[in-house]
Amino acid sequence: MTGPLGRPGPIVLLAVLAPAAIVTVLGYVSLRQWARSSELLFREQARDMASMTADKIGMMLRVTDDELLARLQATLVDGHVTVEAFQAAAPLVDRVYLFDRRGTARYPTTAHADDTIAAGLRTGPAQELWERGGRRELVIGDHVVLAAIVKSASGEPVLAALSRSREGLRRQVFEGTFAALDRATLWEVLDEAGRPVYQRAPLSDADLVASVPFREGLPGWRLALYQSRDASPEKAVRRQVAYLTAALGVLLVVIVAGIVATYRLVRREMEMARLKSDFVANVSHDLKTPLSVVRMYGETLDMGRVTDEAKRREYYRVITRESERLSRLIDNVLDFSRIDSGRRRYELAPTAVEPLVRETVEAFAYPLAQAGFKVDVEIAPDLPLVSLDAEAVRQALANLIDNALKYSAERRLLQVGARLAGGELALDVADRGIGIPASEHDKIFEKFYRVGRSETQGRRGSGVGLALVRHVADAHGGRVTVESRVGEGSRFTIWLPVAPKGERPSRAS
Repeated sequence: MTGPLGRPGPIVLLAVLAPAAIVTVLGYVSLRQWARSSELLFREQARDMASMTADKIGMMLRVTDDELLARLQATLVDGHVTVEAFQAAAPLVDRVYLFDRRGTARYPTTAHADDTIAAGLRTGPAQELWERGGRRELVIGDHVVLAAIVKSASGEPVLAALSRSREGLRRQVFEGTFAALDRATLWEVLDEAGRPVYQRAPLSDADLVASVPFREGLPGWRLALYQSRDASPEKAVRRQVAYLTAALGVLLVVIVAGIVATYRLVRREMEMARLKSDFVANVSHDLKTPLSVVRMYGETLDMGRVTDEAKRREYYRVITRESERLSRLIDNVLDFSRIDSGRRRYELAPTAVEPLVRETVEAFAYPLAQAGFKVDVEIAPDLPLVSLDAEAVRQALANLIDNALKYSAERRLLQVGARLAGGELALDVADRGIGIPASEHDKIFEKFYRVGRSETQGRRGSGVGLALVRHVADAHGGRVTVESRVGEGSRFTIWLPVAPKGERPSRAS
């Protein structure tokens, strides 16, 4: 390796070894950071899983509580079934108490040896139910008590209190819930005093990963998630670090290939940077318009030019509406950025469809009312829990509703529905707007694409809303379809598979 410049061999060797050394050092540092990030991510995911499990238990208890209160009400009104029989048929109930408004015990008429619950029900938060109604979960001594106002056979309201049975909770709720989860994960339920109520397995050889409170049903109780030391993710990460460190040694031998790969990676990053720049240029106008409206109305209010209270409230609503529109646009931009960089993840969990759809429509209640829309929400009864990422599906529905707002003409009708069809969940959003030509039905789901017609170019839009809708549907293993004719409106349908019971997948974009 010599030439007219003398001895270039050492220079070439140095040119090869120097990048190799730099790559090795940077690779080692990156591996350390990756190890820390992986551990942090694992703990965050474990906390999310614990929170979802706690919410699932809370939901089960809420449904069970509804059934118990309905049965107790029927027992009191009917009179053919005794309270003792009701209690014997309810494994989740340890004791039943009934009090009239004066605090006199209607049941049991003779006090228990441990009358802590009875004493607690005569004072404190339980008494607020007489004024406010509804129901509450109370912690009285070592007991969790469900208290509610029901009617007796004579029509007189009585305070009913159902003390939860810990044994019933263990057998009827905890064992069934945790049996369906990954057996490598260990669970423990702790009461308000930190005492174990349920353990899936002995925890002597396990480490605590996450602990979350129950948000309803069991006030003060916590759900703890443990991981066996033999299956510890930290050990797996350390093994992976060792393998990758060895791979870095191999990289020294194939440094030329590494340099070529690095060049390609840099070129790819530059292309991604260009696409992001184009994307920012596309949405700059959409960001500027609501910001200008918010600023104009805010300055008008700040200078005190609006003295009429009704007009001032109207200005506040306009600011709120434009802020929500701006927030949705920013959420779309951020999600699109995550999709482009491959960082968008979808955490699928069994979800009730009806509340999700109704909450999304209610978020648009004010702008729909201001625009004079008639809203028709039709949700099929008895829809099963569907495994989906609630936030992602909510965002997809919001984009479709926002499109209906923007592209409707004189006929202001919005129809939102949820139904089962062919083993899939169909989420429909239909309008009576300007419609879309059949030749562009496929193109509208491409990023940055907007229908090239005069009716649409004057309306705000970043060109990524429908692309995000399609990405959400694809990430769930589903699809999105459109039925539209020019001048007659459009119907968009998100088709999601109904996952088998108990399935809890996690998908990455």
